[in-house]
Amino acid sequence: MNKINPKKLNRSKWTAVDVKNKEKHFIVTEVNYDEDDRVTSCLIEAVYSKSQYSIDWRSLNNREVWLNGWK
Repeated sequence: MNKINPKKLNRSKWTAVDVKNKEKHFIVTEVNYDEDDRVTSCLIEAVYSKSQYSIDWRSLNNREVWLNGWK
């Protein structure tokens, strides 16, 4: 399990375990918080294609899907 601090989520780098469309490396480009400082939305961008995807930030904890950093 990847340990994630929601405060340091923005601009963090991730590697997808299952590569699709040559999109392997991603960077978190936008994180929105509510008034209680809980993450409400998270946007990641593929480095290769510049495509952006909205994800549940908690899915980054799953090592079967994401690896922390660029591997």
